Amino acid sequence: MTNIYTTQGTPEFMEKIKEKHTNESMILMHGNGTTMLLHETEGKTVFQTPHRYEVVAESGQLHPHGFFALNNVSITDEGKPIFEDRLIKNHEAMIGTPGFLAFRLLRPIGSDTYVILTEWEDNKSFDLNKNSPAFAEAYATSRTDILAGPTVHLFTSAPYITLFTSLHNED
Repeated sequence: MTNIYTTQGTPEFMEKIKEKHTNESMILMHGNGTTMLLHETEGKTVFQTPHRYEVVAESGQLHPHGFFALNNVSITDEGKPIFEDRLIKNHEAMIGTPGFLAFRLLRPIGSDTYVILTEWEDNKSFDLNKNSPAFAEAYATSRTDILAGPTVHLFTSAPYITLFTSLHNED
């Protein structure tokens, strides 16, 4: 099973970790006043205190250079199967969308906050597509959309989005 681990810190420290582990699949990104290092692996992470996730669904390959949108959604224990089922069914709507590169549905380990990670060629591609029908279908995660089926309390807090741009060595 593939896992994703993230950690945050100063750009210099995150770069040192990445340089020390060149054989690992890591992406260095900056946004919201912080630098994050993402590690995708089937093994263990090299991070000391990571946020840990299982990859539940995926499409595309993560690239070291791109624009990342991380939708953070806190879900109740009873709502997790419904939430996952809905996202797994709907994520394919984004495949083939201009500028779309990759998708990961990340189940939290030790937390209730799922991450819906998408990678785009650039922020312009993300901005152009976030109001498209395909985007609306893929992200049909509002209380109304999900609760079209059985009535279950799903959310423990309001969802939020974090945006990152990958850092390049020459930046």
